[in-house]
Amino acid sequence: MARLPVGEPSSASQAGLDIEAMGLCPALLSPQVAIVSEDDFHHSSNSTYRTASSSLRADQEALLEKQLDCPAPSLQRPEDRYSSTYIIFFSLGVGSLLPWGFFITAKEYWVFKFHNCTSPAAGEVPENSDILNYFESYFAVASTVPTMLCLVANFLLVNRVPARVRILASMTIILATFVVMTALVKVDTSSWTRGFFALTIVCIVVLSGTATIFNSSVFGMTGSFPMRNSQALISGGAMAGTVSAVALLVDLAVSSDVTDTTLAFFLTVTIFLVLCIGLYLLLPRLEYARYYMRLVYPARVISGEELPQDSPTTSLVAPGSSNSHTPPLRPILRQTAGLGFCISYVFFITCLIYPAISTNIESLNKSSGSPWTNKFFIPFTTFLLYNFSDLCGRQITAWIQMPGPKSKVLPGLVLLRTCFIPLFMLCNYQPRIHLKMVVFQSDIYPILFTSLLGLSNGYLSTLPLIYGPKIVPRELAEATGVVMSFYVSLGLVLGSACSALVVHLI
Repeated sequence: MARLPVGEPSSASQAGLDIEAMGLCPALLSPQVAIVSEDDFHHSSNSTYRTASSSLRADQEALLEKQLDCPAPSLQRPEDRYSSTYIIFFSLGVGSLLPWGFFITAKEYWVFKFHNCTSPAAGEVPENSDILNYFESYFAVASTVPTMLCLVANFLLVNRVPARVRILASMTIILATFVVMTALVKVDTSSWTRGFFALTIVCIVVLSGTATIFNSSVFGMTGSFPMRNSQALISGGAMAGTVSAVALLVDLAVSSDVTDTTLAFFLTVTIFLVLCIGLYLLLPRLEYARYYMRLVYPARVISGEELPQDSPTTSLVAPGSSNSHTPPLRPILRQTAGLGFCISYVFFITCLIYPAISTNIESLNKSSGSPWTNKFFIPFTTFLLYNFSDLCGRQITAWIQMPGPKSKVLPGLVLLRTCFIPLFMLCNYQPRIHLKMVVFQSDIYPILFTSLLGLSNGYLSTLPLIYGPKIVPRELAEATGVVMSFYVSLGLVLGSACSALVVHLI
């Protein structure tokens, strides 16, 4: 074996020295630390922004932070004591969707408010019949349009307005909007029904837009945290849906005055929003959160190279740089295209079925006259069971993250969900005009199908959502979080638009 010249270390030993000089463990570069062994994240990420020598080290840390055994000495990673940060992100996830969840599940309240209190004469059409019959459609339009616009606006504001300002401002506006709606619960609006409807639409527009900015900003911020924190935020959103469904069942079971229960629900949301603001203000005081929040800021890029992101001297992009305003969209879309398709298609299939088809699947024993088959069957099987299954699916990702972001199994499982469409169509959907045959002659089938729909929606949507911000440079994590939220909205919009076509086929 040839001897090396004295004083000239081998390339392997030199690489080891370089790694140790960076404060990283050599084990960090071992393929054993990958979340899923079939996926080598560093092979396809960050090549646009980093030199080959720095890409591997920085990307492995960004994607696998939760598995680092020996972080940089200059920034020893603290522990999340009592899971405080996890609980805060989970609570923020609940707070982001709970207002809208209570808003749309209070159907009886809106019917009461929009109904003309004076009975029309025989043969006359009630003055507000258009509002009463189609208010849910108006609500959907009023929530969808600002959602898409605010996602675009939030992407443009990522590097212009600090995330803290966007989050606190949006939470304050959401709280103010709900205070207004809560104050009007007990007000007699029968003399100005159309005016109340217009005010409600304005509140929905404001609520939906600000909730979108809040949710996408917080999700973008979690891109610099370990993946379990992104998962906590997403699971919190599913918990909000579950709580809303439980509230609907409680309302049906014990309600004597619809305004009393609605006032209680709206006050609960108002109090919880105040709690969320307090929890967010507490977040920077936690040592674990401070460690990752200081890494949110982009690294300085000089002549195609950058300073180590764990270095105390890491600072913002130099003022006046073209990259300091609007994040580069093309490389984000290029790296997240596959994950984006999975997210959009998951929500597309879900929105084709839920709630357009699932809410019209009746019990085969409806004629029995029991409260279960008449009053509680649809609220339980459609709302509570779906939202609880969705929550379980999202929570499973806290322990199991497979298949990986580059695996072909993930889009395969996503496409497989297309089978849910004929399965639900062949249940006891009523009324049936074109498709007369009911194949599944038991109430257990819609219960089983709804459980699988929710479970697969939660699991297969959460995985690409938490992968997305981890396969791009850390300085683009927040902007990528906004883009991932756009994929969600795209799937929701397309699914909602096509659901009417599927319903007409039945």
